[in-house]
Amino acid sequence: MLPKINQLIYLQVASSDEEEASIEYKTRIADETEDEMLIELPVREGTSRYKRLFIGDELSAYYVSSDGVKHYFNSHVLGYKEDVIRLVRIRKPEPDSITKVQRRNFLRVGAELEMAVHFSGLRFLVVTDDLGGGGVSFLSDGKRPIKDGLEMECWLLLPYRNGSVDHAHFKAEVVRLKKLESGRLQIMSKFTRISENERQKIIRYCFERQFELRKN
Repeated sequence: MLPKINQLIYLQVASSDEEEASIEYKTRIADETEDEMLIELPVREGTSRYKRLFIGDELSAYYVSSDGVKHYFNSHVLGYKEDVIRLVRIRKPEPDSITKVQRRNFLRVGAELEMAVHFSGLRFLVVTDDLGGGGVSFLSDGKRPIKDGLEMECWLLLPYRNGSVDHAHFKAEVVRLKKLESGRLQIMSKFTRISENERQKIIRYCFERQFELRKN
């Protein structure tokens, strides 16, 4: 059963940061099309603070049916629509993908992939840590001048299940650095400039990766 217009939806946004990913937001379905739902800007539960969503952000959402049952689904942000208020366009879930069991794997997946990074005349290779339609995180030895707000140009190597290999090109902004017990840094970034074609390459890889993880 799909949620209806005016239905309240509660969602969490995929993030490499467990604390950030656990925050729950509330929104309402304002309109819909055949393939999309248009939601109001999400508000953090218990506050009046809005959550800014970016194209490609992966969402884990649920709504409560009239009989009090929670129904869960995954989606991602497609864009925006300027109306009387600004609405967020998200992918409408397939009816058979809605479940009464919560799934917290999002479209973001753990993935060790080669990625070339370029900024300020520096160019080097890194290994990714996780990946999704809205961003990527990777590991660094901490010797390079990477800081919050830095914009990087990246080329990501994507091996698919059929044996083919592709590259995704994008620009990404560093949003957080986290020091690991190993002494290395986890660099978390969000895409700032990426074509829809390049984003779909990444989302395809994530779906294939999810499938492999579920089999194991």
